[in-house]
Amino acid sequence: MKISEILTPERVVVDHAAASKVQLLHRFSESASRALGIDEAEIFRALSNREKLGSTGIGEGIAIPHAPLRGLAAPFILFVRLKKPIDFESIDDVPVDIVCFLLTPTEGSATHLNVLAAIARKLRSPETLRSIRAASEPEEVYLALLDDGDAASTG
Repeated sequence: MKISEILTPERVVVDHAAASKVQLLHRFSESASRALGIDEAEIFRALSNREKLGSTGIGEGIAIPHAPLRGLAAPFILFVRLKKPIDFESIDDVPVDIVCFLLTPTEGSATHLNVLAAIARKLRSPETLRSIRAASEPEEVYLALLDDGDAASTG
């Protein structure tokens, strides 16, 4: 599955201000609830439960909070570049400024893992990270996240 099949430019936020990991999870839960029509508390609970298993801060200032969610028909991504890095209890203790929220249907764990792997692969690229951190507009971040070959099809 390609990132471009799930993420839209409207779901990219640049220079979002959040004081803490919990506040950021709450804000994402609110946004996802409005977009998906799923209870905000249920979304927050799923993400919080996942974080209790271990931080989704993967290092180098990146976090990918993710959880399967009942009632979801297709994967849902919201990508956020924070205005100021926050503590995310990451594996390398580096504060996080790039956050990719991922919710997936509870059925089909292969989809969850495939999407998660595609995002993690893309965010391992130093070039992608430089582009995301230098971007001034959401569209620039979106284009940086596209899979190779996708950019030509959006132009």
